[in-house]
Amino acid sequence: MSTSNIPGPPPPPLTERIADWAARHKALIAAVSAGAIAGGAALYLYSASRDHPNASLPGPGGAVGKGKGKGKNKKKGKKGGAKRVGDDDGPLLEERKPKEQAGKPAPGEADFQPPKDLSALTAAERDTLAQQYKSQGNKAYAAKKWAEAAELYTKAIEASVKPEAVFWSNRAACYNNLNDYPAVIRDCDEALALEPEYVKALNRRAQAKEHLDDEFGALCDFTAATILDKFQNDQASKSVERVLKTISEKKAREILAAREPRLPQSNFIQAYLNAFRPHTPPALPGSPTQGDQTLLLALSALDAADYAHALSLTHEAIAQGFSSPEIEAEALNLRGTFYFLINDAQAAIKDLERSVELKPDFVQSWVKAASVYMELGNPQAAFSAFETAIEKNPADPDTYYHRGQVFFILSDFARAIENYERSAELDPTFIFSHIQLAVAQYKSGNIAKSMVGFRTALRTFPDRSEVSTYYGELLMDQGRFEDAIEKFDRAIELDANRKPPNVLPMINKALAIFQWKQDLPLAEELVRKAVSVDPENDVAVGTLAQLCLQQGKIDDAIDAFARSAEVSRTEPELVNAITYQHATMAQREFISKYPQAAQALGPLARQMSA
Repeated sequence: MSTSNIPGPPPPPLTERIADWAARHKALIAAVSAGAIAGGAALYLYSASRDHPNASLPGPGGAVGKGKGKGKNKKKGKKGGAKRVGDDDGPLLEERKPKEQAGKPAPGEADFQPPKDLSALTAAERDTLAQQYKSQGNKAYAAKKWAEAAELYTKAIEASVKPEAVFWSNRAACYNNLNDYPAVIRDCDEALALEPEYVKALNRRAQAKEHLDDEFGALCDFTAATILDKFQNDQASKSVERVLKTISEKKAREILAAREPRLPQSNFIQAYLNAFRPHTPPALPGSPTQGDQTLLLALSALDAADYAHALSLTHEAIAQGFSSPEIEAEALNLRGTFYFLINDAQAAIKDLERSVELKPDFVQSWVKAASVYMELGNPQAAFSAFETAIEKNPADPDTYYHRGQVFFILSDFARAIENYERSAELDPTFIFSHIQLAVAQYKSGNIAKSMVGFRTALRTFPDRSEVSTYYGELLMDQGRFEDAIEKFDRAIELDANRKPPNVLPMINKALAIFQWKQDLPLAEELVRKAVSVDPENDVAVGTLAQLCLQQGKIDDAIDAFARSAEVSRTEPELVNAITYQHATMAQREFISKYPQAAQALGPLARQMSA
C-alpha cells in the first residue's frame, strides 16, 4: 500500500485507475505506442480487456494486443537472454538459401573446396562460394564452434560481391555466444543497413545493447522488432517489458536519491486533513513556552494552507519544548501527519506512537497511526490501533470512517459500509461518510441504493462540490456521460473560488467528453486548463500526457510524461511516469526510422482492437 491509498476522502474511481494503469500493463507499452502512431486505438484500454478481464478503464474502441509467440525467455548471464542452440525455439541464427537455390543445397556443398584466389572468380561464382561458406558456418554454429563459425561467415562476407544481411547477422550470433557484444552491434548495424526491417538483427542488437547497459538503445530495438513483427512475437514483447522495468526503476531510484523529501500538492494535503473532523487543540497556559507559541503559529499556517511553513514551524516548536505533555502530543501528531504525507512512514509512526504515549486518549493520533501501520504492511497493528481508539472514545466518528476506508481499500465493502454508516450516524454533518458510503454501495453492486445515497447527499450538502464530483464519476462509469458532465460542471462552478484550486472535476469532464464524443482536442483543452490552474497536479499532468499520446503528439506527450515524473510523489508513481516517457521516446525513434511502417500500423491497430 502507498500513501496514494491512505484513508481519506473517497478515492476517485476513474482517476485512481488511470494512475495505476501503467503499473499493471507495462508489457503493453509497445502496443500503446503503436496505437498512438496509428491513431486508431483507445487511450487507456490497449489490450486491457484481453490480458486483464477485470480492467475497465475508460475509452472507446479496443486494444492493440500482443501476439501469441511461443518464445521463452531464456537468459544468458544477468541480462538480455542470448539464444543458444539448445533453446526451445532454436538459436538466433538464420539459414537463408539464395533465391535461385531455395529448397536446394548450395552448389558444390557436399565436396566444398574453397579457392585460393577470389579475383579469378566471376561474380556468380563468388556468390556461390559465399553461400558455401555460410553453409559451412551454419554447421560449425550448430556444433557450438562459435569462433570457427564466425571465421566462416567472415569468409562468406569477403567472398560475396554484395554481402547479404544474413551473413552479418549470423556472424553476430557467433559473437553473441563469444560474449563480444560490441562486435555483435557492429555486425547487426551492417545487417540492418542492408535490410532495415531485419527483425532478428534488431532483436540480437537489442540483446547486445542490454548487456552493455545501453537500456534505451535496447528498448528502441526491441520496440521496433515488436512492431515490425506485428506484435506476434511474445518474446520481444516481454523484452520490451523487461527493459522498460529496468530503465524506469533505475531512473526512479536515482531521482529519489537526489530529491529532497517534499510535501505533495496542496489539494492532496487538504483532502487528507479534511478527512478528519476539526478538533480543538489544547489551550496554552498563562505563561507559554517558546515552543507553545511556535506551535500556535504552525497551526495558523496550517489553517491558511501554508503547509511547508506549517511543517517548518512544527519542527522548530518540537525543538524548543512545551509546557505540557498534551501540547507536545499535539505537535507530534501534526509532525507525524506531515511525515506520512512525504512518505516517511517510519518517522511518522515514531511521532504518532510518542503522541499517544503522552496523551493516551488522543483518538486522532491512534487513527492516524492505524493508517501508517497499513502503509508499513502491518494490518494487525492497524486494526489494533482502531480498537484502542474506539475504547478511548466509542463515539468518535473519525475512527469508524477511517476504519471503513481501510476495509474499502481491502475490498471488504460490507464491513466498509458498516463503518461508514456508524460514522454518519454519529455525525450526520460529516460529508465524506455519506459520499464514501454511497461509493462502497456502488462497488458492492447495490447501484440503486448508491444512486439514492448520492441524490440525498446532493440535497443535504448543496454547496459542496465533492458530492457532484464523485456522483459524476459513478454516472460516467455507467456510461451516462451527459448526466456526468452536468455534475462535473456543477462541481466546477462550486469550486470556482476554492483555494487551493480543485481541478479534479475539470479532468473528469475531459475524460467524459473523450469517452462520450471522442473529442480529443476538447478533452485536451480542458486538461491543459486544469494544468495551468494547478501545475503540480499529478493526475492532470499525467492525463494530458495520455491525451497527447493518443493524438500522435509525440513530443508533447514526452514533455508531459517528463513533467509527470517531476511532480510524482511516490516511487510507483514515478516509475509509471518514466515508463510511459521512455516507451513514447522509443515510439518516436521508431517513427523516425520507419515512417512507412508506422503509417501502415493504422489498419493493424484497428484489426487487433476488434
